[in-house]
Amino acid sequence: MKRFSRILFYLRSQKRNIVLYVTFNLLSIIFSLVSLAMLAPFLQMLFKKEKLISTRPEWSFSATSILEYVKYLISNIINQHSEVYALGAICVIIVISVFFKNLFTYLSFRVLAPMRNYVMTKLRSDLYSKILELPIGFFTEQRKGDIISRMSNDANEVEWSVMSTLEGLIRDPLNILIYLFTLVYISPALSLFLLVLLPLTGFIIGRVSRSLKKQSTASQEQLGTLMSILDETLGGLRVIKAFNAEKILRNKFFHTNNTLNHIRNRMNFRRDLASPMSEFLGVLVLSCILWFGGKLVLNHQAGLNADSFITYILIFTQIINPAKSLSTAFYNAQRGSAAIQRIEEILQAPVTVTDHPDAKTLTAFNHSIEFKNVSFAYDDKIILKNINLTIEKGKTIALVGSSGAGKSSLADLVPRFHDVSGGELLIDGVNIKNYTLHSVRSLMGIVTQEPILFNDTIASNIALGVDNVTTQQIADAATVANALHFIQQKEEGFDSNIGDRGSKLSGGERQRLTIARAVLKNPPILILDEATSSLDTESERLVQDAINNMMQNRTSLVIAHRLSTIRHADEIIVLQKGEIVERGNHDQLLAHNGIYRRLVDMQEVK
Repeated sequence: MKRFSRILFYLRSQKRNIVLYVTFNLLSIIFSLVSLAMLAPFLQMLFKKEKLISTRPEWSFSATSILEYVKYLISNIINQHSEVYALGAICVIIVISVFFKNLFTYLSFRVLAPMRNYVMTKLRSDLYSKILELPIGFFTEQRKGDIISRMSNDANEVEWSVMSTLEGLIRDPLNILIYLFTLVYISPALSLFLLVLLPLTGFIIGRVSRSLKKQSTASQEQLGTLMSILDETLGGLRVIKAFNAEKILRNKFFHTNNTLNHIRNRMNFRRDLASPMSEFLGVLVLSCILWFGGKLVLNHQAGLNADSFITYILIFTQIINPAKSLSTAFYNAQRGSAAIQRIEEILQAPVTVTDHPDAKTLTAFNHSIEFKNVSFAYDDKIILKNINLTIEKGKTIALVGSSGAGKSSLADLVPRFHDVSGGELLIDGVNIKNYTLHSVRSLMGIVTQEPILFNDTIASNIALGVDNVTTQQIADAATVANALHFIQQKEEGFDSNIGDRGSKLSGGERQRLTIARAVLKNPPILILDEATSSLDTESERLVQDAINNMMQNRTSLVIAHRLSTIRHADEIIVLQKGEIVERGNHDQLLAHNGIYRRLVDMQEVK
């Protein structure tokens, strides 16, 4: 039950609906019992297999007494009217009871559906919210396709394997318990025999289903791998075709798909065994009861007459279907528990970058950003060591160095995508951890090397994260970013949809939109992962002009790939293996004739 604690937590707000659901099911079962109880003993009286009762029996709260009293009432109807009239009365009672049985069954479904949908809506919402809360570092260790699989396939598995069987997990035990109580009421001796056999059948079913959760976990993991391969294929289709790698990717996909097929077949074999096995075991128990109970009746033992025994058998047959449904629900719940476990791994993942309880709002950037003996490690791997750096307001600081030197990691510390492992990062003399995340990031604009755009309109992409923005403000930002010209050439202008990740735009156009987005935000601090390194000459010039326009009167931290673009930076920081090895302006570093000079010479900067 612990595995389903989150679902039970969501259901806490649905107490009224749960009470209604249980009530409607109880009423449905009671009316079903009425219809069953009317058949065997009274038909015998109608067809004169049993004598009519003319003397009112003494009333007592027992199965035999109630049965005798109802027989007396039927006998009166036959005596006062006719057998046909009494038959009609029994038929009317049965029809009414079956009508109410099905009415309450329908009402239970009406109550259950909103509960089930509410739980799934909350689960998906919480999962998406957690994905937004988790630090950037979490996703470097996870496959994007696997996370998508947990959000979609695992959530669907929970819906169909757990929530869709919630009805059975509540209704079927109620059915079985009420029927069992009725059977015990009719014949305690016979029911004692029954209560020994039923747990035995439950144990057999439990043994068969034990490995289902393990197989389901393997199935969901393979499905996540499949989604990852698909995501990589869609993202890298040009490279796959250019290198004739279709066969490699096809074999990789087919192998995973076939493994998934094999696991799912084994799962379905076990799951599909639930219903026939439970039916066979139920009939086996029924046969044992028929033999044992028939023996009691024939030998006139245990106070059980033929009518009561027939009613007993009739009611017991009604346990078989709920037992079948319950065993199927149990198998499905085992499958669903594996999906819940995979979802819980995300929902319970620690959020390492959070607001302190007494964090204050950073309303303005006034003086400087300061790194004091800052170190940063991820998964015990040291990335930055003993960084001391001050970025004065209005200055441009450039970070250069070979790949893996720690440039991006250092820049990511400023908006708190990661927290420092040692030392302090200060804004205006106050530790950045003492400010709220939202207020820190609201003062920063970020332009990444790879343009990050969304499948929406140009206007929506530029206005991302900015409230109450006007069309004119969007146009002004596009002008600063050298983007207005190409936007106006689009048939729908700012309302043009740019496709998935901006696929309808060129590389330069995509990058200029990200710059326009940063311009519209109008932040005092800019973090630029140089956006021109992968562009052609004309696009590079347009984008670089846009960047220069945007950097005016702002504090900028620039990750430089093309060193020609940072020669006018106020200070250039050279990183190597996570440490600052050189610092100064362009001319000073060239005169130093060290690592920076070697990097410049390699790029043939003159």
